[in-house]
Amino acid sequence: MHYLIALGSNQRHRRFGRPRAILAAALERLDRKKCRVRAASPVVQSAPLGPSARTYANACALVETQLMPEELLERLQRIEDKFGRNRRGQRWRARTLDLDIILWSGGIWSSSQLSIPHPRFRDRGFVLGPGVRIAGEWRDPLSGLSLRHMLARLDRKRPRA
Repeated sequence: MHYLIALGSNQRHRRFGRPRAILAAALERLDRKKCRVRAASPVVQSAPLGPSARTYANACALVETQLMPEELLERLQRIEDKFGRNRRGQRWRARTLDLDIILWSGGIWSSSQLSIPHPRFRDRGFVLGPGVRIAGEWRDPLSGLSLRHMLARLDRKRPRA
């Protein structure tokens, strides 16, 4: 099975340093035991959503594994925890590491803990941009649109500077 995973960081880590280095270290942690990172996008910077004032470093990874979606979610959350992720408190706050399952080769998954495709990825250039770099033809099972097509639509919606 293949998964598209979004990675984000906007807070330094005492051991790994700046957000870009945190994403690189997280990819190394992900590429172990039953998971293989088949491709990783370049890191991009994005403005934060919500109250956080810090710029994010974002990337996407294409991961191959036999883990089912909720098993992979548990693994991602363990990695986040090792990087100091705090799940309590304010939503969309600064964080050392955020790992989200965006798409799954199995199509749609819905449970109390997890929804695939990720419910908000279609409007997030910081996910679509990196995703297009490694899986541009992957189609959203709900809309049937490719990541490349969704990014083009999103770019048309953005106001010109």
